[in-house]
Amino acid sequence: MIRYAVIFLVIALVAALLGFGGLAGMAASIAKILFFVFLVLAAISFLVNLTRGGGSTLP
Repeated sequence: MIRYAVIFLVIALVAALLGFGGLAGMAASIAKILFFVFLVLAAISFLVNLTRGGGSTLP
């Protein structure tokens, strides 16, 4: 998911350099949404791992 956020961020930066304001704004907003979704999912995964007491069990 973070990969898609970075891809849309790069698209937004390239579009902004070329002067496509609407496309750059849309790609930047998509990148921002995907980044926050990634942060929420990472936090949920971290909390679930803490509550289950899961740790890596290396031999």
